[in-house]
Amino acid sequence: MCPDPAYDPDMSGIRPSRLIRPLGVAIVSLAAATLVVGYLQDVVGVPNPSAVYLIAVVATALVAGTAGAALASVAAFLLYNFLFTAPRFSFSITDPGVLLSVVLLLFVGIVVGQLAALQRSRTAIATAREREALALFRLSRGLATRTSTLDVLQEVTASVRDELGMRRVWIALGPDDAAERIVADTGGEGRPAPAGLLQVLQRMPGETPAKWVRVHQASRSAGNLDTYRVRIEAGGNPLGSVWALRDRDGGVPDRSATRLIAAAADQIGQAWAQDQLAGAAQAAEIARQSDALKSSLLQSVSHDLRTPLAAIRMAAAGLRPDSQLGAVARRENADTIEREVEHLNRLVTNLLDLSRIEAGGLRVERETVELDDVLARAVERLRARSVDRTLELALEGPPVRVDPVLLEAAFTNVVDNALAYTPPGAPIRIAALADDAYVRLTIEDGGPGVPDGAMPRLFERFYRVPGRNGRSRTSGGTGIGLAVTSGFVEAMGGRVAARRSALGGLAIDLDLPAAEVPVELRA
Repeated sequence: MCPDPAYDPDMSGIRPSRLIRPLGVAIVSLAAATLVVGYLQDVVGVPNPSAVYLIAVVATALVAGTAGAALASVAAFLLYNFLFTAPRFSFSITDPGVLLSVVLLLFVGIVVGQLAALQRSRTAIATAREREALALFRLSRGLATRTSTLDVLQEVTASVRDELGMRRVWIALGPDDAAERIVADTGGEGRPAPAGLLQVLQRMPGETPAKWVRVHQASRSAGNLDTYRVRIEAGGNPLGSVWALRDRDGGVPDRSATRLIAAAADQIGQAWAQDQLAGAAQAAEIARQSDALKSSLLQSVSHDLRTPLAAIRMAAAGLRPDSQLGAVARRENADTIEREVEHLNRLVTNLLDLSRIEAGGLRVERETVELDDVLARAVERLRARSVDRTLELALEGPPVRVDPVLLEAAFTNVVDNALAYTPPGAPIRIAALADDAYVRLTIEDGGPGVPDGAMPRLFERFYRVPGRNGRSRTSGGTGIGLAVTSGFVEAMGGRVAARRSALGGLAIDLDLPAAEVPVELRA
């Protein structure tokens, strides 16, 4: 991540190809300084213009570092001695004053060159550290704000490739080498790396910097590319690897680049481990909720099954041939059996409907129908069962586009809920009203109502309002009737809502899609 790959403060670790620029700058600057010194001394008559060489020394120091500055100082010393001190074109000096000037030139050149190189070195290091910090910040932010680690790995690979100047970067996840699978790649399209020189980052204990360890030599078919690998681990467990392809001329990544790719591997490992823990926790929570729902279902259904079965058993006993009951009592027992069997049938139907809704196997066949036609049978049953209630009906609303079977089942569930929780004499009102693109079918009662805090949960499966007792079943029901109603209405493109009724109890609004009416019929 060095801003200038050709620059090295100590001229160490520099490839021969990278010496071209420093040598060129030194030669050009020394040649220019020599021409200026010759002009000042021989043409203008300046007695000792040797300080001009300091400009060449500083220019060389800014490009080649301390070692380059020292070499430039020695070269300036030799050039001035050879070209401009008597005797000329000789390295011998006869005048002690001139000798002192030339020695001072060498000393001042070395000091100035070192100062310039040091300043350049500090600037280069600060720039590299700033880029490294920004790269680490972007990497950390991307992983910290992720919704899923896999969603940001492509961005991470692109960032590492651009920051480190790699040809290709990819991430493979798996518990071992054989199981690793590529999940993000900057351009290899999942292809394996060429068989180049492979180097693996070896982590060192304590504060000792990590180092690259050569695993095997490159083959001739690998070209000029080398492969680098950093293992991804979390808690000592292998999770995968970060791989990179780099031009061989670029050399081994420096410390800054090594720190960045190592940090990327570490943060990916932590993020991936967190995702695995979160997935395990979510699975455990789903299993816990599933067990709770099963327990709630068994509890509710078992009570709702036992109550009608007990009534059927008692009523059936009165119908035995040896029973002493009269004709009227026998007829009442038969009515009880029929009523409780109907209740069991509705319970089983709701359970089957709920399973279809949750499995996504609900089929909806929409038709344009009138509400009073579809709900006629349900209303007749309601009239027969609500002889002790005050019933108000107003179903002369516009036609709707619904599935008649699902609508009748949803309506029946809401009406059964109203009958179960309203006392004798309480009013029940059913009305339809056009509302924009919907027709609102409202079933409201004058019963005790539902607390405001329970309203949003009425349509949840297996939810029962705490402390709410029914007229005939003190258990409060199974809590699936309104859930089935919500599923049916939403499947038909409608919506459901619960609110306080103007009659004092509960009101359930079923918003059903209105049917398109031709203009001539509207007229």
